[in-house]
Amino acid sequence: MTPEQENLLIQARESLSAALLLHEKGFFGFAAARAYYTMFYVAQAILLERGLAFSKHSGVHSAFGEHFVKTGIIAPEFHRYLIRGMEVRHTGDYTTGKPVNPTESQEQISRAEKFLQLGENTLTTQNSDTP
Repeated sequence: MTPEQENLLIQARESLSAALLLHEKGFFGFAAARAYYTMFYVAQAILLERGLAFSKHSGVHSAFGEHFVKTGIIAPEFHRYLIRGMEVRHTGDYTTGKPVNPTESQEQISRAEKFLQLGENTLTTQNSDTP
């Protein structure tokens, strides 16, 4: 694992911790946003395995789907988690009429936990195959 990948996983872990604290305090929209960023950082770290880096969220989403999901390396639900996470993040960050509810916040946190585990397992496994 490169230092950049490790730093992204550290950011992902911290973001997940923040999501849990925010959810506990009733800040569901902000919690969902931090859960999304957990997934986003993990996706970025995984993409770096192929030397891929993007400046836009849409680029990360697209490349993650193309290089890891369509090829069967990663299960399709993780791509859906990432896309849905961004939708909920937008709701939490930008929508004033319909806030993120506790159930949706918790769902995003659960998905972020799975995503982080995927990243840690994927990057550790790939790097253990390297001499």
